[in-house]
Amino acid sequence: MSFLIQAAGNTDIGLVRKNNEDNFGYDLRHGIFVVCDGMGGQQAGELASKIAVDTVLDYFRQDRRVAPLGGAKFEGVSERAVGLAGAIQMANQAIHESGARDLHHAGMGSTIVAVAADDKFFSIANVGDSRIYLIRNHEVVQLTNDHSLVMEQVRRGLMTLEEAEQSKMQNVIVRALGTDDSVEPDLADHEFNSEDVLLLCSDGLSRYVKVEKIAEAVNQESLEQACADLIEAAKSGGSDDNITALLIRAAHPSWKDRVFGRLSNSGGQKSST
Repeated sequence: MSFLIQAAGNTDIGLVRKNNEDNFGYDLRHGIFVVCDGMGGQQAGELASKIAVDTVLDYFRQDRRVAPLGGAKFEGVSERAVGLAGAIQMANQAIHESGARDLHHAGMGSTIVAVAADDKFFSIANVGDSRIYLIRNHEVVQLTNDHSLVMEQVRRGLMTLEEAEQSKMQNVIVRALGTDDSVEPDLADHEFNSEDVLLLCSDGLSRYVKVEKIAEAVNQESLEQACADLIEAAKSGGSDDNITALLIRAAHPSWKDRVFGRLSNSGGQKSST
């Protein structure tokens, strides 16, 4: 039986920043969900993250099945995941070219986390330090690896996780969209269980909200309220950044959903822009 895919998202400027460089978007009909965190002065970060979200959504809406750019090969993952890679590489190219055309936008970039869902399966992709969490049976598992300086140090055994969480270098990322003419996203494939929830978020949330609070927030019927609770938790935790949360739930459809055909591909879309 197919799952009914539910989603809700929200973004907040936060308590410190004067503009919001985060963007998110999703399209239930095409099963694509994206969160981006931009960087760059003079609103360039806002532009970079918007380009990334729009490019990835447009890729899946137009069913572009193009080969990954630069001859890159992504082996051991599904065609769905390879599609994510192609979309992200197109977004990288669009941001890079936009920055090259305008000196005010030179060097702009963005992180990205994206999910492509299809029936009982989903693929994930990420570049940068935005994250995807899986909440299953009240347990929270981080599915992505941060492309940040401190987490590279942790993976090499040069720093403990506790030291990384206290480091003033947490916001230094080592891979992003748009900063180079090519990028290689991390990819993975997974299978949904009933009532699984995925959280896609920017680091303005993940750095300030403990996993226990994430599990508590998503354990309610309303995903919209869960997003609001997570954003409020980040603010209460001292977040000094923009904050974005996008939640996806895989649920067995009710008899009404089955009768009226309201399955995961029945439509629905939202964007922060």
